[in-house]
Amino acid sequence: KYRTKGMPGTSRYMATFKRGDYVDIVVDSSVQSGMPFSFYHGRSGVVFNVNRNALGVEVTKVVGNRQLRKRIHVNIAHLRKSRCNESFLKRVKENDQKKRDAKLQGETVSVKRQPEGPK
Repeated sequence: KYRTKGMPGTSRYMATFKRGDYVDIVVDSSVQSGMPFSFYHGRSGVVFNVNRNALGVEVTKVVGNRQLRKRIHVNIAHLRKSRCNESFLKRVKENDQKKRDAKLQGETVSVKRQPEGPK
């Protein structure tokens, strides 16, 4: 592909991350510093700590019959914002708008998701 070799562009480093954000761990082999162990490649986690060049990410790992919450620090070059809860945040925004509109008209509105009925 065109312009894929070499170091990552500046936009990769300019992304802002906050505690509680969902991130995907995708290892970039052109940056060796702060590289996570290979197990974590392709995993999603939650940011628990923000540093200058790295983020603390909490990832679940299945060990035997239990799930452990592993806390790792990863360089920003190996992280990207996750899209896993985009639909949820969109739904929250729409529901808040529905509630606001209903309050103005003085009626109650159900914002619960309804299962799809039989065909």
